[in-house]
Amino acid sequence: MKKRYFFIFKLFNFFFAATLLTGCGLYNKYERPEDINTKGLIRDLTSDIDTLAVNTDENFGNLPWREVFTDPQLQGLIETALENNSDLRNAALNVKMMETALTCAKLAFLPSVAFAPQGTISQVQMDGASVSRTYQLPIAATWNLDLFGNLLSQKRSAQMKLLATKDYQVVVQTNIICGVANLYYTLMMLDEQLSIVTDMEGLTKDTWDMMQLQMQLGRARSTSVQTAEANYYSVQAKKADLKRQIREMENSMSLLLNEPGHTIARGKFYNQSLPTNFSAGVGIQLLSNRADVHAAEMALAQCFYDTETARSRFYPSLKVTGTAMFTNSLGTAIVNPGKWILSAVGSLTQPIFQHGQIVAGLKVAKAQQEQALNTFQQTILKAGNEVSNALLSYNTCDEKSQLDEKQVKIYEQNVEDTKLLYTSKGSSYLEVIQAQNGLLNARISKVTDDFNKMQAVVNLYQALGGGSH
Repeated sequence: MKKRYFFIFKLFNFFFAATLLTGCGLYNKYERPEDINTKGLIRDLTSDIDTLAVNTDENFGNLPWREVFTDPQLQGLIETALENNSDLRNAALNVKMMETALTCAKLAFLPSVAFAPQGTISQVQMDGASVSRTYQLPIAATWNLDLFGNLLSQKRSAQMKLLATKDYQVVVQTNIICGVANLYYTLMMLDEQLSIVTDMEGLTKDTWDMMQLQMQLGRARSTSVQTAEANYYSVQAKKADLKRQIREMENSMSLLLNEPGHTIARGKFYNQSLPTNFSAGVGIQLLSNRADVHAAEMALAQCFYDTETARSRFYPSLKVTGTAMFTNSLGTAIVNPGKWILSAVGSLTQPIFQHGQIVAGLKVAKAQQEQALNTFQQTILKAGNEVSNALLSYNTCDEKSQLDEKQVKIYEQNVEDTKLLYTSKGSSYLEVIQAQNGLLNARISKVTDDFNKMQAVVNLYQALGGGSH
C-alpha cells in the first residue's frame, strides 16, 4: 500500500513539474514584424515629395461620433441603425461564438473526467445454482500534458481570432454610422437641389409666359416661344428625377435601419455643422485606431500561433490517465462490501511517419502566415491612401465651393441683365436661356461641392477609424 501511495505522489510531482514547464512556454509570443512599413502613409496636400506629419494626440478619428454628427435627427437615425441593423447583430453573434471557442481552448488544459458505472448479474446452471452480482463504479481522468506548446498555441490562436472578430464588429459599427451619415447628407443635398430646381421651374415658366406675351405683341417668334417651353419641360424633368432619387435614398436609409421603406425626417442642408480642422494621424496611430488594420494584425498573429501549433506536432505527446474505481469484483473473487482500486497509466506517442501530413501542415501554416503578413501590410497602405484621398477631397471641394459661390453671384446678375436687355431689344432670347441654364448649373454645382465636402469629412472620420466610441 505504501508503494502505491508513493507512486501516486511521484506521479503528481511529475504533473506539477510538467505544468511548470508548460507555463514557462516553449514559444515566444507574437511580435509585430520589424519590416512592416508604417511611415509616410499620408501624402502632403501641397507637396509631391513630402508626407504629412501631424500631432496624433488630437486625431479627428478619436472623437466620439456624437461630437462629429451633431444633428439631433441624424443622431436618432444612427442610434436606431446601431440597435436594429442585422449585420451588426450578426457581428455580435460572431463575437459570442469566438468567446465560446476560446473557452473551449482554455478548458483543453484541464483533464477530462468520465464516470461509467457497470453492473453484471450472472447465474451458473449447475446443481445448487448460484447467482453472482458484481458492480464497478469507475471515475477516469485523462490529462494531455502540453509539454511542447500545442494547446498553448491553440489557445493563443483562439484569442487572436476573438480579437479580430471584435475588430470586425467595430468595423461594421463604423460603416453603419458613416453610412447613415452619408445617406442623411445625400438626402439633404437632394432636397436643396430640388428647391433650386423648383425655383428655376418658376423662373422658366415666367420666361415662357413672357415669350408668349412678346409673340402676341409681335416682338418674338414662335421658335423662341417653343425654346422657352422646351426649357421649362427640361427643368420639370430634372425635378422628377430628383424626386425619384430622394425616394430611392429614403429606401436605402430605411434598409440600413432594418425597417420598411418610409419617409426620413431630416434637417436643412446648410444648417449642418461639421468639423473643419483635422489632425489626420499617421503611422502607429492608424494601427491602433483603425479596427480593420488591427484585425489584419490579429489575423497575422493567429497565423503565427497556427504555425507554432503545426510545429508542435513534430514532438511527442504525453497522456496520463488516472482511474479510481469502487468495485466488488476482484478478479476471481467477489467481496462485499466493495473495495477501491486506484490506477494510473502514462503513454508517450512520438510521430515517426504520418504520410507527410505533419510536414505539409507546417508548410501550409507558414504560407498562410506569409499571406497574412502581406495582407496586413496592404491594409496599412490602404488606410493611409484612404486618409490621403479624404483630406484631398475635402480641400478640393472646399476650394471649388468658394469658386461656385462666385459663379452663382455672376450668373444671378447675368440673368437679370439679359432679361432687361431682352425687354429693351438689346439681346436675343438665346442669351436669356443660356443665362438661366448657367445659373441653374452653378447653383446645383455649388450644392454638390458642398455635399462632397461633407462626405469627405465623413470619409475622413471613417478612414481614421472613428465611430467606435
